[in-house]
Amino acid sequence: MQCCPLGHHNQSVQKNASRIALYRADQVREIERAAIAAGIPAVQMMRRAADAGWQLIQRRWPEARRIHVLAGPGNNGGDGLWLAALARQAGRSVSIAEVTGGDRSDAANQAREQARRAGVDWVEATASLPVADLYVDALFGIGLARAPGGLAAQWIKALNGLAAPVLSLDVPSGLDADTGGAQGAVVRATVTLSFVAWKQGLFTGRARACCGELLLDGLAIPPDMMPHTEIVLLAPPPMAMRARDAHKGSFGHVLVIGGSTGFSGAAWLAGEAALRTGAGLVSLAIAPAGLPAAMAHRPELMVHCVGDASGLVVPLARASVLAVGPGLGQLAWSAGLLDAALAAGKPLVLDADALNLLARVPRTLPPECVITPHPGEAARLLGCTTETIEANRFAAAVDLAKHTGAVVVLKGAGTLVACGSGRIEVCSEGNPGMASGGTGDVLTGMIAALRAQGLAAWDAARLGVSLHARAGDRAAQAGGERGMIASDLLPHVRMLVNRTV
Repeated sequence: MQCCPLGHHNQSVQKNASRIALYRADQVREIERAAIAAGIPAVQMMRRAADAGWQLIQRRWPEARRIHVLAGPGNNGGDGLWLAALARQAGRSVSIAEVTGGDRSDAANQAREQARRAGVDWVEATASLPVADLYVDALFGIGLARAPGGLAAQWIKALNGLAAPVLSLDVPSGLDADTGGAQGAVVRATVTLSFVAWKQGLFTGRARACCGELLLDGLAIPPDMMPHTEIVLLAPPPMAMRARDAHKGSFGHVLVIGGSTGFSGAAWLAGEAALRTGAGLVSLAIAPAGLPAAMAHRPELMVHCVGDASGLVVPLARASVLAVGPGLGQLAWSAGLLDAALAAGKPLVLDADALNLLARVPRTLPPECVITPHPGEAARLLGCTTETIEANRFAAAVDLAKHTGAVVVLKGAGTLVACGSGRIEVCSEGNPGMASGGTGDVLTGMIAALRAQGLAAWDAARLGVSLHARAGDRAAQAGGERGMIASDLLPHVRMLVNRTV
């Protein structure tokens, strides 16, 4: 058994920058077909999946004496049926409820017969579930592209109301394996044991709340059968060691443009994040009313009071990278500053109200621009709804990259970094405590600082997202998720950016 926890993969990404490929459901089916053609029978792969599931149960829930399996009509159901047979043969009390309909594969029929011979107890398929110490979700796997209906939907809702643990085989039933979205009820698993290869939908959107602990068993399929994919788990490049004779000019000058009246704190957060990520110099261009607060918070920041776009002439000339949007607002003052920044010909990171202004009046972005929308901002830029963005975050991120020509950081549960070619990296770190005002401003400053230190837009976006997520996780570990604020990330940013060298 080659059962790999996601945590292990994350560790190898951080230490070795290993490439962990993510696949669509049709690609996984193609891998399975290639394995069968190479001489691995479908029934053998099903038996391997069942073995992996049973070994996991013995390790994770050795005290579970009563196991109830919910089996669907496809091969995912066959995995569950064969697992039930193994558990019963080992002396556990095992019951099965099945969703009927459709033609079963030969492998699934063999699994059903194996479970019957083992003496598994078939229970009447009703809306209620029997009492068990562990429930196994083997309803749909990657084979569902609609909302579950009928008894399956009732079972999913019942499972989600129970205190007992739930093991989902391959994919939590109801979850779209390609998008991480769902059209209806979704199993909230304690553990998801995926098979063959990682499915891209397990790492973003609804999946972040439904998968629980993620594990993978490759079913001993040779690595050379895995096709190339443009979607991977985030694997940012390491930063180079600093030269011993370096000076502040060696690490760039970030200019944060934002901080309209009442919102200077957003610009300050972005500015300090840029400092903590290693920019040599950081300036703020803000509305005059924000000057006292900005200078009191962080004296290392150089603050320019800008009454209109003409006040940007000197700060723009001195800057090497611009971070535009934190606290910018959507006034005429704001639009004037954005236009001046776009015309400056400097590397750009655009966020928040800079994106809202772009949605109102489209402007051409310069090459190597990074934009960091949340789903609502992405929807405004693409002229659709937030629900459309969240229904397929992968497609939305690539569409937005093609639409703008920028490197796109689509924030949210399972942040995506995408470019117009279809290349995507998915961040599996971060936590709900980061869902508070200002954390996006911190990310903007971090990416801008990495650009100022010489990273290309793609690499700066990837590394910035990774460092930001890990800083959020460390802040949550230090004091909990609830009540965490954006500035709690800043001490961890400094520590983490120095561990990447």
